[in-house]
Amino acid sequence: MKNSSLNFITFVVLSAFIAVAFLILFITRNPIWSLITLLVGTYAAASPRLIREWERSIMLRLGRYKRVLKPGIVWVLPGIDSIAAVVDMRIRATPFTAEKTLTKDTVPVNVDAVLFWVVTDAKKAILEVEGYRETISWAAQTTLRDVIGQTELVRMISDRKNLDEELLAIIDAKTSEWGITVQSVEIRDVRIPGALEDAMSRKAQADREKQARIKLAESEHQVAEEMQKAASIYSDNNLAFQLRAMNMTYESIKEKGALMVLPASMVDSVSAAGTLGLASTAFEYKEGKTA
Repeated sequence: MKNSSLNFITFVVLSAFIAVAFLILFITRNPIWSLITLLVGTYAAASPRLIREWERSIMLRLGRYKRVLKPGIVWVLPGIDSIAAVVDMRIRATPFTAEKTLTKDTVPVNVDAVLFWVVTDAKKAILEVEGYRETISWAAQTTLRDVIGQTELVRMISDRKNLDEELLAIIDAKTSEWGITVQSVEIRDVRIPGALEDAMSRKAQADREKQARIKLAESEHQVAEEMQKAASIYSDNNLAFQLRAMNMTYESIKEKGALMVLPASMVDSVSAAGTLGLASTAFEYKEGKTA
């Protein structure tokens, strides 16, 4: 980004010298002095430079570093001083990728990531690095490839947060010497070959089905244990067992159209009179409810 010398102060200075030149011409009637005044005014008008709030400029005097220009109107000597570069001090985002890079377990992946960074020392960024924007992009890309080569695919997919922190530490260690601070690195996407993706999907589905079957078996085991406890209680108390059987019969026949299938052993264990009386009572109750 180039810093333009055209600003309000430039027009003010140039206008003032033009007015003075016409005044000298009117008084002296000598155009030479007016011309000299215009030349001096043009030189002075090229001196003020405008630096915006988020910018820092590097000023060189006769080719050597002089100072960093801060925001506001600054004055330079045209022909002696020069603005080497204008540095944007705001946070910037740089996307970078690693294509067809092998992981530790030899799986080719395409990884997209984004780097958030800021220039903290404009002098170092300009004087010690040629093209710091491109340099930090290449540094991030090579670091990403190195980290991928040392990481297994499962970790890349499931542990992105720690990978982001690892990338941040490595890249920031490189760029801090250039006056650049990396604030965060975020992996946006990890793409794997389609065939491998399908295989992983089938494996995940099989694992979920396996877990479901195990849970069902565990539930059946718990039910069997509870049934065994109930059976032990009923075996010690025949009256409780008969009451439970009668209750199950009633619950089954109280709804219209219900069909109850009883094991022969249960029928023998329940008294005929009790069961028939319960059925008769339920039948009369349903008839009265229907009427």
